[in-house]
Amino acid sequence: MAGSAGLAVCGQALVVRGGSRFLATTTASSDEDDSLFTYDCSTAEKKSQENKGEDGQPVEKGSDTILASTFSKSGSYFALTDDSKRLILFRTKPWQCLSVRTVVRRCTALTFTASEEKLLVADKSGDVYSFSVLEPNECGKLELGHLSMLLDVAVSPDDRYILTADRDEKIRVSWALAPHNIESFCLGHTEFVSRIFVVPDHPELLLSSSGRFAASRIAYWSRDSWVALLCDRVPVVYIFQLEAPGRQLVYKQQLSFQHSVWDVAFEESRGLWVLQDCREAPLVLCRPVGGQWQPVPEDSAVRTVCTQLRGHWAMLEGAASVDEGFSSLYKATFDNVTTYLKKKEERLQQQLRKKRHKNPPPGPNGQTKKVKAGEASWSGSS
Repeated sequence: MAGSAGLAVCGQALVVRGGSRFLATTTASSDEDDSLFTYDCSTAEKKSQENKGEDGQPVEKGSDTILASTFSKSGSYFALTDDSKRLILFRTKPWQCLSVRTVVRRCTALTFTASEEKLLVADKSGDVYSFSVLEPNECGKLELGHLSMLLDVAVSPDDRYILTADRDEKIRVSWALAPHNIESFCLGHTEFVSRIFVVPDHPELLLSSSGRFAASRIAYWSRDSWVALLCDRVPVVYIFQLEAPGRQLVYKQQLSFQHSVWDVAFEESRGLWVLQDCREAPLVLCRPVGGQWQPVPEDSAVRTVCTQLRGHWAMLEGAASVDEGFSSLYKATFDNVTTYLKKKEERLQQQLRKKRHKNPPPGPNGQTKKVKAGEASWSGSS
């Protein structure tokens, strides 16, 4: 969510973001710093149209905090959105900023299509816009919309479907070529859907998480079908194994850490990278040993990347202090029935008192009590 530190890995490229900045490096064993690339959104190109969104309305100024980021499938491109309503596209080989475009509203998630021709960007108002990668300065095109805030967006590996997850417990599957045509809904959740993930080597399967313990990351390692789940504000990474034929996630273990875990990501050739709130060891690499995942001894690659991160620790420390998490997305519950019954009982008691005052009950020997100002008397036959 907004303000949190994040991690992305593709091939041997690794990106860590925090606040308005990100650091890109390589996990290849090297003690050299020439592969390091840093970028600060606050220094991004300022365009004349930046004060207005694509709907022509004034753009609210933000703090340039990065809200979401992702690699393309091949790792050739990297994109991010910030709270100043900008979409920034990079080429990664070598790293180069290709464009800075304005989006209509603040975005919550983004993804590249499998063909890497388009970027799909989901926003807080429930809309998904597509932006060209091949024409990096073209404006966005509205593709589809929900009536609720979107929290995640994904595409199927064959680019046939766009999948969107919203705050109102729904996952929608739409046709990519005609997004107004809805293929299906997934309606099994009872709280906001925080993350969705299409399994690459089993594209018929979708992993999703909801709000009891909201997942901030679903990561997948095709080697032995491992799944890592990181929940919001929990210093634990839950490890599962996907049994695709039976369509089951089998719980295996949990990795506990002494420090807050900000994000996780798999590197296909190495294992699970864990980004944590620890300046001395900001990144930990974990691998399965004898079927059990555990941190591995620090090698030259881990040592180099950690050294680079320590030199830019301020961006992570500042991001963590303003992390909003998912707490604001939980719906408030109201016990309307109890309140209604209480007020109803109060009204009935009030009406009964008025009735008794207007028609007082008979006194002793059938006498009726007459009430006058300053006195009371009894009348009636004895």
